[in-house]
Amino acid sequence: MRGFWGLMRAYWFSERWKEAWTLTAVIALFTAAASKTSVWMAEASGDLVNAIARFHDIGNAEPLPYLLGSASFLILLVVLKDVAIVGCRHLVSTTLHRKWRSWLDSRFNDALLDQNHTHFHLQHGSQKADGTRVEPPDNIDQRVQESIKGMTGGAIGLAMGVMGVVTSLYFVGQKLIEQSTAIDGLEFLGTYAAAVLAFVAVGIYVPLNTWFALRMGGLMERLTIAMQRAEGSYRAELTTLLRRSFHVSAARGEAVQKKMHARLYEDIDRTWTKLNWVNTGYQSFERIYNFFAARIVAYLPGLLPFVSNSISLKSYITGAELVNSLIGQCSWFIDVMPAIATLKANARRITDLARAIEEVQDPDDFYRRTGNRDLRYGTQNPVFGLTIRNLDLMHQGTLATPFLTVRNVRFRRGEWSCMKGESGSGKTSLIKAINGLWPYGRGDIIFPEGVKTFYAAQDVKLPQLTLKELVCLPDAAAGHADADVVAVLIKAGLGDLAAQLDAESREGFIWDLLLSGGQKQKLVAARILLQQPGLLFLDEATGALDPDARIAFHQAIKDNCPGISVISVMHEAVPPKSATGVAFYDSVLTVADGVATKAPLGVGLPPEFVEVVARAGPAAGHRLPGRLKLRRN
Repeated sequence: MRGFWGLMRAYWFSERWKEAWTLTAVIALFTAAASKTSVWMAEASGDLVNAIARFHDIGNAEPLPYLLGSASFLILLVVLKDVAIVGCRHLVSTTLHRKWRSWLDSRFNDALLDQNHTHFHLQHGSQKADGTRVEPPDNIDQRVQESIKGMTGGAIGLAMGVMGVVTSLYFVGQKLIEQSTAIDGLEFLGTYAAAVLAFVAVGIYVPLNTWFALRMGGLMERLTIAMQRAEGSYRAELTTLLRRSFHVSAARGEAVQKKMHARLYEDIDRTWTKLNWVNTGYQSFERIYNFFAARIVAYLPGLLPFVSNSISLKSYITGAELVNSLIGQCSWFIDVMPAIATLKANARRITDLARAIEEVQDPDDFYRRTGNRDLRYGTQNPVFGLTIRNLDLMHQGTLATPFLTVRNVRFRRGEWSCMKGESGSGKTSLIKAINGLWPYGRGDIIFPEGVKTFYAAQDVKLPQLTLKELVCLPDAAAGHADADVVAVLIKAGLGDLAAQLDAESREGFIWDLLLSGGQKQKLVAARILLQQPGLLFLDEATGALDPDARIAFHQAIKDNCPGISVISVMHEAVPPKSATGVAFYDSVLTVADGVATKAPLGVGLPPEFVEVVARAGPAAGHRLPGRLKLRRN
């Protein structure tokens, strides 16, 4: 699906090809029926005009019944075409639109949310062979939703237009040839002269104006893409604001935020102005084109034989209606050129995303284009734990120097190690690298074979799911009994929420908005207790908890996850101890001056740190709380 036509035909050659082709065949049949009905309507229009013209003719014995009968038959054909045929075709085409969009949406979601973490890698830029920078795709949400919806609907409309042109050429052309007559001066064409004249008029008028419409359409396509990009950026900023509205309020940053919104909307307004000018010009061209088509071009081919009295008024009107119908069908491209421009813009947005997804299927190759990437991951006997060898972490750029080096570090099975270092020293980067989420570097990271890992970050974002689903992540809720989920919630200090396992919200608020930072970290603790990982990474995962709650967090893991290895990033001067003064952590990984070194807790640490640890002693006065407590401001 990396090209336009590949994207267009993918659904029809997928596992759902029967569904796609069946709906397409039904649409084609309705389109053919509509074209055939147009021929009958042209004949009925000729009959009606003839009935009006002959109303006072002495030879017309029953003028009023003839007139009413012709009018009634024309109305019946209009109802048949526009209600029964076109209406049913619309229902089938919208069904095809819905199913095609659903299939494409599932394909992109499968591609983005695979085990390769494609959605994560996709947000990093790359470069071409000549070194040109390739920016990551913007507004992925807009591409997957609005662009797919617009593209599938536009493509189906385009296909129906093409079907209409083909069937019209067949049925209308057949009728034009059937009633064609000779024309003075064109005797060499015989009785086909009138039909040839009609085809020549359509063949010159329509393609010439279609060429102009295509030129205008290309400009509209470029402006539409720019408009989508600007709209997506503004919408993304509004969405981000809602997630950080508290921080904006606390910092009194409304004026700055307002200025940012004004700058983003200015881009929308500027692009919209250009697009409006182009659309206005195109509409003027389209109105003039349709006027000449219906009033001049349609009536010209039959004028000569009518003046020479070779055909009757009825035949003249019927022929003009047929030519007008043919022009209308063949002019479908002109009538919907703005929609085609939007279709092409949407298709380009989607194919660009598809290409970007393909580019990151091999993360190693993808990142090597913009920097040093030689991170090797392996497994070993679980008795040896986690091993890191000759690891250098870097930023983007082929000439980048390591900002963090880890020469030879091993974390034994069941060992708890805290990571210390100044802000910005690379602690979180190291945790990300171990978990395969850092793009640039080299070295070996060897995991204990068959051991489940769990990464808990400081910021917890909760998707709109039920409470049970949130606790069970990344597993499906059906895989865990309600009693087990309730048990871990109680152990994590969220027992008061246990009665609401099946609720996606409480008091009108989804859980992400309802729970405080500390409560979210307690929920992560419940996940850990339920998942029972063998290797746990805590990236400041207790930063929103007060000292008692932090101790309870660690104690719950220590008591309920036997044999677990823990690597924890924290900023506390002293690693937490149990209420009885027993240390949770066995070792410390110190990150300083671009080097990470590991030592037993209290060995090889700065003197001031050792002094603080010694002075702290047992956690006097602490009791093991029944549940975690939130930090109070």
